[in-house]
Amino acid sequence: MQKTFIGPHLRRLRQERGETQSQMAKALGISASYVNLLENNERSVSVAILFRLMDTYGVDWREIAEDDASGLLPDLRTAIQDPLFAETRPDLTQLRAALVHSPDLAQAFLRLHRAYLSASDQLMSFAALDTNAEFASADSAVHDVFRRNRNHFRDLEEAARDFWTGESVERDEIYSALKQRLRQRLGLGVRLMRVEDMPDTLRDYREDLREIRLSEALDHTNRIFQLVHMCGLLEQRELLEQLIARSGLTDARGAARLRVELANYFAAAVLMPYEAFLSEARLTKYDFDHLATRFGVSFEQACHRATTLQRDGAQGVPFFFLRIDKGGNVAKRFNATSFPLAEHGGACPRLDVHTSFRTPGRIVPQFVEMPDRSQFFVFARTVDRPTWARHAQDNRLAVAMGCAVEHVADIGYAEPFVLSGTPMTPVGINCRICPRTHCDQRAHQAVVMPQPVNAMRRGATRFET
Repeated sequence: MQKTFIGPHLRRLRQERGETQSQMAKALGISASYVNLLENNERSVSVAILFRLMDTYGVDWREIAEDDASGLLPDLRTAIQDPLFAETRPDLTQLRAALVHSPDLAQAFLRLHRAYLSASDQLMSFAALDTNAEFASADSAVHDVFRRNRNHFRDLEEAARDFWTGESVERDEIYSALKQRLRQRLGLGVRLMRVEDMPDTLRDYREDLREIRLSEALDHTNRIFQLVHMCGLLEQRELLEQLIARSGLTDARGAARLRVELANYFAAAVLMPYEAFLSEARLTKYDFDHLATRFGVSFEQACHRATTLQRDGAQGVPFFFLRIDKGGNVAKRFNATSFPLAEHGGACPRLDVHTSFRTPGRIVPQFVEMPDRSQFFVFARTVDRPTWARHAQDNRLAVAMGCAVEHVADIGYAEPFVLSGTPMTPVGINCRICPRTHCDQRAHQAVVMPQPVNAMRRGATRFET
């Protein structure tokens, strides 16, 4: 059985209540020296003590015993691969020790490193985007919340599991069943609207009319998703607010964006139940076209759901998810891996997610290597967005899914390749913070560790001299 250490949690709990170690020891019926050992992680906590903590202080033992290190360790390992730490790079044992004994310090280090990357990412490229700065920071804050939760929300999974309790709904009857549920439980009607009557809008909740309006531009799978999304927003309002409060977000824009993403998570969990989806994913080696068909969702929704399969004891392949537009801008990102995704701007031009626009609807596989030598298998495909009119026929985005190379045996898209003989494409986060000065796809000078200019030499690009 794995030992559980709760030192920092216990110290924080005691300090919040203004107690000494002796006072806490008396309340728990143990010695003060034992409390001291627990706080310094010199002893693991027993199940009996966890239940005493719950009875005495009213805390959820699952939260105090939660293993923060399992979520922070990949982030910490990624951060220390930064070239800045090349001369003083701690090993894995030191990182684990830091997370056990000084988790607050480790989190502070990660916040500082993320701020450094964010500043580097934005420098020189976002000076003219002051009006959009708040939007960017809100998306970044939401991404960090999902990252801290390892892209998995147990409470939402449990709520989704109970969504159809007592009801037997066939997959081809879900849309009708949702309309009936909304009418009976919430007194809401659902109306399908013509594009010209609801221009530039896919869904509109009219609380004054007790009506949810859906655009006819939505296909059947997305109409279903939007209705489950609304069920999440309205039926799970209290749970969503609890999760937002727990996230620590205080900015109104960030909280609103988080509410939307949590409702999206809930909708995906309802339509793609955890156990059934994970079982089918493993059986088909993550064939996302098959998964989308089996669960009545879109390709993109199936991909996104796969990034959330991180339940302890029942984990799927950890993926990152990236969605870009035809201009190369990152429109959405979720991450359950150590792969560093750009916070702003575009993705690395060497990623074949960009070239997938040349072959719409087809999987484009690729093996890539980051500057820190970590290697990933990435596959990309275009997805079509709702079409409004004749002039918007090519309304298309591309999504990329990636995992560490040690998981390629579980991915059917990697079967045609022999890992030992397949060349790795060198990639980075994006040009402004990538240290690969010799890259012939470089579009900007690297802000981090730039090389001096040598007028007497011309390298692969004008930035390498």
